Amino acid sequence: MTGTINVSVSGDGKPLAGWRVLVPRGGPWGDAVAAALRSRGATPVIAPMINFAPADDQAALESALEKLGRGEFDWVTLTSATTVDVLSTYGATIPASTKVAAVGETTAAALTAAGYHVDIVPSEENSARGLLEEWEAATEGQKGLRVLALRSAIAKQVLSVGLQRIGHHVEAVVAYRTVGVPIADKVVDDVRAGNVSAVLVTSGSVAEQVQQQLGPIPEQTLVAAIGPQTQRDAAKLGLRVDVVAVERSAESLIDAVVNAALARA
Repeated sequence: MTGTINVSVSGDGKPLAGWRVLVPRGGPWGDAVAAALRSRGATPVIAPMINFAPADDQAALESALEKLGRGEFDWVTLTSATTVDVLSTYGATIPASTKVAAVGETTAAALTAAGYHVDIVPSEENSARGLLEEWEAATEGQKGLRVLALRSAIAKQVLSVGLQRIGHHVEAVVAYRTVGVPIADKVVDDVRAGNVSAVLVTSGSVAEQVQQQLGPIPEQTLVAAIGPQTQRDAAKLGLRVDVVAVERSAESLIDAVVNAALARA
């Protein structure tokens, strides 16, 4: 099942006509974003820059996903869109009885695109800390919930430790290791030559790969970040960001690019 990103159309409906936009993620999320860009007239360049490698403890992950499928958890928390890729790769099932917490709009969009449901997305800060701060209000103060916390190998256990401290039963499992993916030389050459109009940056990990593989980005190329946290991560890496999505969603990210294009017209 593939989700869609709804976009509004203004003017002739093709405000990004002539624009080539680099989409740094593949899979259902990347396909949905590419389709939305095409609806605005852009030519998407799908060039996945990050992927996941198996977690060191595969047995623990497989066991956790089996329990998830059997409905043994009240909640499952996902802290990145890559975690959704892991779920899809393993053919994991999330029962309707198990609620899903996504750390941000990128993760939520990936879940929807992959056919999973989403129950909580932080309204303020797209981070594990932001999700933790809104947890009690979102769950109406329930205690003793059984929670599966899936994370990357490098992620700090802010969420799982925090949930344990407020009285929940948490099984924290490493779902994957993040690795950079070398992109095609032609894409690198096109970006450096200024032949790519915009680059989408959807996470700190993506920002790192954009800077390492493509930096410095030409001044005329628009760099669009999906939210303030990603913008901050990019800044730490020395990556320039020109526009930031208002609502930390793929749709809002595309809108930010459209607004920039209209301003340049």
